Amino acid sequence: MQGILFDLDGTLLDINIDAFLERYFVALSQAVTSLVSSPEEHEGAMRAIHDATGAMMRLHPGETNRETFYRVFESLTAIDLNTEWHVFEEFYHDVFPTLRNGIGPAKGARASLEAARECGLKIAVATNPIFPMSAIEHRMSWAGIQPQDVDAITSYETMLACKPHAEYYRQTCEMIGISPTECLMVGDDRMLDMPASSIGIRTFYVGRDSETPTDYRGDLSALAEALPRLCERRG
Repeated sequence: MQGILFDLDGTLLDINIDAFLERYFVALSQAVTSLVSSPEEHEGAMRAIHDATGAMMRLHPGETNRETFYRVFESLTAIDLNTEWHVFEEFYHDVFPTLRNGIGPAKGARASLEAARECGLKIAVATNPIFPMSAIEHRMSWAGIQPQDVDAITSYETMLACKPHAEYYRQTCEMIGISPTECLMVGDDRMLDMPASSIGIRTFYVGRDSETPTDYRGDLSALAEALPRLCERRG
């Protein structure tokens, strides 16, 4: 093993994702009001955000996730985000940080990251890239992680696919310069994280479903304890 991919939400970050997304969309809805001139247009813009996000989640060869989002959003609203993105930029800078509401590092997150670094592994924060980098860096900070702590971060500006597509995992491994068969994916989501195994990445499941197929399972503290042994075996 030469590289390790960490999911963020529910893995490194202790978060109730449903409660967070509810707060997120309420706040985002308020930001969208400056882009429209009527309740009908507002409803259409919010629906377009959901539809454009869904388009990012499907395969779109040759386009970054952001390019797909912009294209679909404009086709549904006639709003060009290349000129109007400042509205969302201000939202992610000023409002997004206020949505934390008790969210913090998962138990064992810091220990597992430090163990990975001590082992000399390349580290990627392999979060589903449907958010801009600014939103991801805020959530990383809530987990006590700074960008300089890792070697790569998957965001919608650079990624060409989303989880659970194999293309996403291939590109993430390329970003850290490690073959998939020499990487470990650590995540809590059976449907999004464990499919990394489809291209030969080994998996470490930190979720609650005892039936989830995986190479290893446990919490992050167990991972932190196991990594030195894996490094010795590699040596």
